[in-house]
Order: sequence, then C-alpha cells, then structure tokens
Amino acid sequence: MSAPVTPPTEPAAPRLTAGERLAPRGRTAAPAPTPAPPADPLPAEAAPEAAPGEGGRAPPPRQKRPPRPKRRRSLLGRLFAWLFSLAVVGGVAAAAGLVLVVQHFGADLPDHETLTHYQPPVMSRVYAADARLLSELATERRIFVPYAAVPELVKRAFISAEDQNFYDHKGVDPIAIARAALFDIMQYGSGRRPIGASTITQQVAKNMLLSNEVSIRRKVREAILAFRIEQSLSKERILELYLNEIYLGLQAYGVASAAQTYFNKSLDELTLPEAAFLAALPKAPNNYNPFRFPEAGRARRDWVIGRMEEDRAVTAQQASEARAQAIIVSPFRRPESVTGAEYFAEEVRRQLIDRFGVEDVTKAGYTVRTSVDPVLQIAADRALREGLMRYDQRKGTWRGPVAKVELPVRPANAPPPPANAPPVNAPPAWAGLLGGVARPPGMLVEWRLAVVLETTDAEAKLGFLERAVGAPPNAPATPRLLAMPLAETTWARPLVNDKPGPAPRRMGDVLKPGDVVMAEPLAATPAQGRTPARPERLALRQIPQVQGALVALDPATGRVLAMSGGWSFETSQFNRATQALRQPGSSFKPYVYLAALQSGISPSQRFLDAPFVVDQGAAGKWRPSNFEQNFSGPVSLRVALEKSLNLVTVRVADKIGMERVAQLAIGLGVVDDMPRVLPAALGAVETTVLRQAGAYASFVAGGKRVVPTLIDSVQDREGRVVWRAPALACEGCDDPGRRPLLRDTRPQVVDPQSTFQLVGMLQGAVQRGTGNAAGQGIRTAVAGKTGTSQDFQDNWFGGFTPDMVAIVWVGFDTPSSLGDNETGGGNAAPIFRSFMAVAQQNRPALRFIAPPGVTMAGWESGTGTVTDAFKPGQEPGGSAPIIGVAAPPGADGTPAPPRPAAGGVDSGLGGLY
Repeated sequence: MSAPVTPPTEPAAPRLTAGERLAPRGRTAAPAPTPAPPADPLPAEAAPEAAPGEGGRAPPPRQKRPPRPKRRRSLLGRLFAWLFSLAVVGGVAAAAGLVLVVQHFGADLPDHETLTHYQPPVMSRVYAADARLLSELATERRIFVPYAAVPELVKRAFISAEDQNFYDHKGVDPIAIARAALFDIMQYGSGRRPIGASTITQQVAKNMLLSNEVSIRRKVREAILAFRIEQSLSKERILELYLNEIYLGLQAYGVASAAQTYFNKSLDELTLPEAAFLAALPKAPNNYNPFRFPEAGRARRDWVIGRMEEDRAVTAQQASEARAQAIIVSPFRRPESVTGAEYFAEEVRRQLIDRFGVEDVTKAGYTVRTSVDPVLQIAADRALREGLMRYDQRKGTWRGPVAKVELPVRPANAPPPPANAPPVNAPPAWAGLLGGVARPPGMLVEWRLAVVLETTDAEAKLGFLERAVGAPPNAPATPRLLAMPLAETTWARPLVNDKPGPAPRRMGDVLKPGDVVMAEPLAATPAQGRTPARPERLALRQIPQVQGALVALDPATGRVLAMSGGWSFETSQFNRATQALRQPGSSFKPYVYLAALQSGISPSQRFLDAPFVVDQGAAGKWRPSNFEQNFSGPVSLRVALEKSLNLVTVRVADKIGMERVAQLAIGLGVVDDMPRVLPAALGAVETTVLRQAGAYASFVAGGKRVVPTLIDSVQDREGRVVWRAPALACEGCDDPGRRPLLRDTRPQVVDPQSTFQLVGMLQGAVQRGTGNAAGQGIRTAVAGKTGTSQDFQDNWFGGFTPDMVAIVWVGFDTPSSLGDNETGGGNAAPIFRSFMAVAQQNRPALRFIAPPGVTMAGWESGTGTVTDAFKPGQEPGGSAPIIGVAAPPGADGTPAPPRPAAGGVDSGLGGLY
C-alpha cells in the first residue's frame, strides 16, 4: 500500500509590522526595494505589494489567498439558459406583435356594445278579426326565445357540439385552436376544407358583426371581437343570442323556429335525439337535411350525443337509447289560417311597409290585427267567382282542354270486356299519365284535373285522382271514375269565325278521349217535384278571362270586412279593388243627386228628360243619350235616379254646377280631383272599388266622411301599441263606473237630412229600378246604384244595408267591351245579392233610421206611390217649375237647341245604366 498523501498546507498570511500600511483601494503603491530572495520564495503573483513605510522602509510583502478553481457549466444548463433567454425575447416580441395585430385589425371593428341591446330579427304576424293567422311577414323565419325559456337539454346539446369549454374560456379556446391546427396540418393537400375552432362567442361575432369571408384577417377580427364580447356580455346573454340567431336550414333561424320546422314542436317538447339533431345542424344544415340525407343527419346526431356523453350532460344509458332512435321528422303545420284572403293580406303588407318601412315590417316582430272577417271573405270570393263564371259561360266560348295525353289502345282482336268491367282505359293506365299533368294556376281547390276516357253522344266518362280530406300533399291519391253528362257542357260553345258558335248537341263536339280538362265533382241530388234525381257527376269548368273585385265594409267604422281583388291571387297579384282605376259610370250619379239635395232640391222636383246638347267649340258638340234611347218628358228627381236617366242627370249637374259636384266627390274621397265638365257627372272619371266603398258608406253614416281601414292596431314585440286606426272616441270606456259615450269625430261632408233623402231614393233604385236584381231575397233594407261605363267596359253595383256596404266591379284588365247590353244590373248586382244573402244570414232585419228634421211622406211619383223624406219647407210631392224646359246655355253662353245636331257628335261618353 502506498503511503497516504498529505495535502500541502497553505502558507500563513504575512503579518503587518509596526509602521506598515495597505495601499489605498484603487491606487497602485510605489515599488519597494527588492529584498533578498527568501529561502522558499512565494510565486510572483502571490507576492504582496510593497508600500513605503515610515522612515522609508518598505513593508514586508502581503501574502494573498489562492483563487478557487472555476467551475465549468454543463451543456444542459447552457441549453436551458439559452432557451429561457429565447423564450423571454420571443414572449416580448410576441406581446409586441400582438399589440400591433390588435391595433391593426381592431381599428375599424364593429361596435360590439350594440349586442347589449340587440334584438334578433323576428317575423311579424298578421291576424284576422277572429284571431286566426292571416299571414307572416319576414325575411328570416325566427321565433325569439329568452335564455330562461330555453330547456337545459337544448343548451347542453349545442354547447357539447359547438363549444365544450364555453363556460371556461374568455372568448377564444386555445386548446381547440391547437387541435384544429394539428388536424388541418395533417389534412393539408387533401383538398378538404380546413376546420375551424370557433367558439360560440366567435360565432356570435361572425354571424352578427362580421361577414362569412374565409380568411385569416376575418378570423383575427373575429377573435378580437370575441374577447371584447366576453368582457361586455354574460355567458347567458351570449348563448341566448347564439341560439336565436343561428341558421339551421329550411329557412329556420333560431332553435325555436327549427323545432317547428323539423318536428312541429315547441322547444320544451323536444326529446334528447331531437335536441341533438338540431345541435348537429349549424356546421352544414343542407348536408344534414333529414328529408334529403337522413343517414348523414343521423350520423351527425349520434356524434353530438357522444359529445354530450363525454361532457356528462347525459348518462351512457340515455345516450345509448337516443342513438337507437331514428330521426322522425314532422313538417311544420302552420296554425289555422284564413284561406282566400290573399288580396287583403297583400294590401295590409303594402300599407305596413308604407307606414313603417320594409325593415321594421319584416324584422321588428309586429303583431298586426286586421278587420277581415273570414266568413265574409269566403262569401265574397265565392260570390265573385260564381258571377265571373256565369258571365264566362254566357258570353265566352270553350277554350279547349288543359292538355292531351295518349291513352293506351285496346287491340282490335281483343275480346270485349264484361258488362260490369271497368272501362278499357281504367287505372292504372291513365292514372300515371294524368299525374304528370301540371295543375293550371288559378284552378280552384274544389276542381279536379280529369282525363276523358271514352265518350258517347249523351255523356263522357272521365278519370281523376282524389285525395282524402285532410291528407298531406304527398299522400297517394285514389283513382276515381265519374260521368259528365252533356247537360253540364251546354255552355261550352266552340269558337266559329271569332264568335261563339252554337251550343254542343253531342259530347264529341266538346270532348275527345285523351283530353285533360278541369272538372268539378257535383254531389247527387234527390228528386224534387217534377225535377228528377241526379247522381253524382262531373261538371266541365274553365278559368274565366273576365275579372272582378268586391269590397265590403262596416259603415259605422270604415273597417273593411272582406276584399276580393280578382279571380285568383295565384294567377295575378294585381289587386283590382285597390289598384285598378276604372270609370264608375252611373254608379257616380248618387254624388250628383246628393249635391242637388244638399242645395235644396227635393226628391219630387221635376226635370225634363229630353235631348240635351253642349257646344264644346273646336271639340264639337256633346249630345248624351239615355240607355233606352227614349225620352220620358218631365220626371221627378227620384224616378230619374231609379231609372238612371242620363239626360236628367246632366240637367241636374248643369243646374247646380259641376263645382258643387266635384267638391262633394272630393270630400267623400271618391277622387282626389276631377274636371268640372258635364260628362264627369255621368261617371267619366276614374276611381277604385275601395274608394267607392268608403264614399257609399258615408250615405249610411249620415254624411260623415268614412275612410276605409284594413288594420285595427299594430303592436311591437313587447306588446306596446305603436299604431291604432282612427276610431270613434269613447268617453268613459276606461271607467267601469261611468256610462260610455261614443262621439263620432269624423268630418261632416253632407248634412244628414240630404243624405237620408238620397238613401230613400237609392232604395227605390233597388226596389223598382236598375238594381232590382241586388235586393231579391234580402230581408233587410237594401239601397244601391248600378253603373255601366261607355261601350259596356265596366259593370258596377254599389249597395248597402244599414250595417254593411259592398261594392262590386266586373270588367277586363285591358279595358274592352263586355258585350252589347252587358250592364251593372245584369252582372254586378247579382254578385252583390249572392254576397249579401250570406252576410245577412245571422243579422237582424234593419231599417234606415231617419235623422231629426225630416218628414216622411208618401206621394205619387208617376210610377206608383212612394215614400220620401222632405226637409222643412219642402212640399211632399210638390215641384217648382220643371227644370230644363228652356234650353241650357252652350259653351259660349248662347242657348243651345234641345235637338240633335249634325256632325261632331259624341253621344256615348259617360255612364249609361
């Protein structure tokens, strides 16, 4: 063994002797004389500095402690220090870069504070008078549901599917971003769309404040806004906005609308599989549409259920049971709505847009209550269509089948079928062919498309497809066979030389096998007296080319109760009740007679019914005539109105002056302005059916101005009334302790006495005059006036009872003659009667009430004893000198002879009948 090594001992530090001192810190001492080297000298670097001492002697050298050996840093330590330094520098750079990014992309961001008071666009709903839904007005079909009303199951489904860390992050989820980035890197070059990692907050920012642009710039702006939104809004408010704003396909915005669209349920009725399916839709609603891609929709739904199980929102058993269930969709069925009121609803929409603007109407969630009565609306549509069909079948021609199909032909050598066998071309041979024929626009719901299978001289056998009442549109139809007797086609005359030919004498004159026609099934009728029983059968139908309009309103308030603007809204949205300006013809005459009554002329005052000529200078001479082309001599004002005598009407207008007539017509709202010329007295002006209805309502309202209204009130989404139609003022209606008092504040255009006199005269026009067809079978009092414009282009009837006004117009959209002798009394008055017969069924029989200041008295009119109202000072049945015996002045002030003049004569301008 080797001997132990003894470590060298460190030399002892030299001690300072008396008179020695240390050099000051930082200063070098002067060199001292080198002493003789010691026996064992110290190393040079360890020798103490010499400093001059006292007496010039150098102090002894100071001995230093040897330095410790330097430790060498490990490679790992140096690497860690380098990485730490790099991280610090990178963090500082990243922070600086983040500040620059935020400043750059966040400079012009939308104001996120608007979301604090944001209300999602909500559809407006329009209701009829009986609270049934009339229409919905929206650009986005959305039903807003507050956060508290959203079931927890629905919330958890969307959070699990779209943002599992929703309640933990501050707007952006870094973990989700990293996961999405890794996936996108792995899928790079595959052509697949990169997936995002947007949180629910980011989706709110994108959907409500940004665009759908696919770019890094948009994602950065989206993230900045998400951070800001999280600082301003609670998680509950953010989720509320998301669930009500998100688009879920099939025009459904928001979860409540989607629940209706896919399952016809409210939110609180959804099951777990249904809620999970809705949560599966935001990524790609069209790709998971259960009507088109049920398997893809189910797979995505099961994925959502799995995420809910991961988040412990549901148990494993609940998830398993939910996955086992199929997606059973139930298309949304709207609440019971009013059918046939499309023209009314469209006019309401136009008025709302004029008042509130299209943005508010489609997004503000208004509740609009209207005046339409669904029962009266159906009656108006039916009466108008039946009247148009009567005219078309009387004056029109058969315009041929809708289509033709090639029916299979039975081979000539085939044995004949048994007597009780169905026809050769029985279904399904013809059913498939008929199913491929498109339904013509404007075809009524009670009509059927039918194919002619075979014909005889007396009848034809037709096949059609029938669906059960209440069956969905996609339900299979049942083929049926019915006969069409020749009697149901006698109106279908062929067109010969552009004119209706003779009535058909055999079925082959009208129909041939393979023709597809419109037909109406008619129920069997039992025998009545000499009328034999008739079996169930088909009647031939076609859509008329003539058009019409009908408006009914309440004269006490002006509320429009029904409005039909044409044959079918499906074929034409042009509303002939409000948009068509047509000449009213003789239905304008009541305004002339009312102006005369107001000027003091009594109903028994006589006028001369004789030729009348007005010299119009360079325009020639105007010579009106009566419809019958005859003259009655002196007639009373009442009889002239009953018979609609043009010549007396012109003399009345000439007597009182056209200025009075014009001011009255303008005051009642018939026109905004009119020429002060005599032809205007016969209806040579233009107005609408709705304006006429308001003016005729003034007759019932005692001369008050009646403004027709379709909208009763408009409420905002909070239930506050933002508009209400002008109505009668009611004092004490808000105080149960007071007796209500109604005050009619509408302007008084005509005095009540004159107005009541006119009402009595118009009753005579219905009872004994041109409007006789309007009052047949009506129990209550009816008054009214017919109207026929020049060349029989427009047919009118304006009539009223004590509690309802109805105006009817018939004509072609492009003004043309309805045919010789086609008058308002023959076409429009029967439509009025059909409507009023239904409207008055459940109403009491009323009579017009005379106002104070008039005397009711009977007198002999020359056509029988009549009863009229007379003002104080007027003698019942009396008359001043006959007006019109002297010729009226011409245009130049000189008398014009009451006889025909040659050349330049227009004898047809204005109303006729």
